[in-house]
Amino acid sequence: MMEIIPAIDLKDGRCVRLVQGDYEQETVYSQEPVQMARYWQNQGARRLHLVDLDGAKDGKPVNLEIIREIIGVLEIPIQLGGGIRSLETIDYYLAAGIDRVILGTIALEKPEIVKEALEKYGAERIVVGVDARDGKLAIQGWLETSSRTVEEMIQEMKELGARTFIYTDISKDGTLKGPDLEGLKKYNQIPGIEVIASGGVSSFADLKELAGIGIKSVIVGKAFYSGALDNNIRKLDQELAGGR
Repeated sequence: MMEIIPAIDLKDGRCVRLVQGDYEQETVYSQEPVQMARYWQNQGARRLHLVDLDGAKDGKPVNLEIIREIIGVLEIPIQLGGGIRSLETIDYYLAAGIDRVILGTIALEKPEIVKEALEKYGAERIVVGVDARDGKLAIQGWLETSSRTVEEMIQEMKELGARTFIYTDISKDGTLKGPDLEGLKKYNQIPGIEVIASGGVSSFADLKELAGIGIKSVIVGKAFYSGALDNNIRKLDQELAGGR
């Protein structure tokens, strides 16, 4: 069964969504991210995707207090990204109760930290975020674009021991225009890894298409918050399983 993972993006202590990673194109969906986290757990989520947008931009954790509160109220595992640029921060979050951390910018700039984290915690707890704009990697909270390609990055991180990658096509993120099926299929076929889809999901049909190309986990944000997709994750799970 495909895992549907609702997203909470934190900015200025609120739950927001950006369009294509643009910090100037922000929609506030909740002033109470802790209540929103509880809501998704009650809707049947089996995991929560949490992003510290301020942390991604500043290069260090920013919304620590809210993140700690969310950890304290949830029973489901949480994956967290945004501003995780040192082994100390990785240690802190995993010790605090985060199930797995998502490493993006440091995977490109300091791969030795990723290697160390993988050796210390294992591939189950260290996820690499591969965020792409026109096939090239975006870093520093998506504010900068690297010359490196997605495939190069995946292969390099795989050699270091990474097994799980979150692939986001930034041009699709927050647009409700459908995921990058071609890219997701291509990268998910690389042996020995699993790709989590992120960005662009707009409908149940998108979820079915992702399942059809072998994607086992998908992160959903705006489609839930805008009402384009039923928020009842238990019901979506049943429908994807064929009504069983």
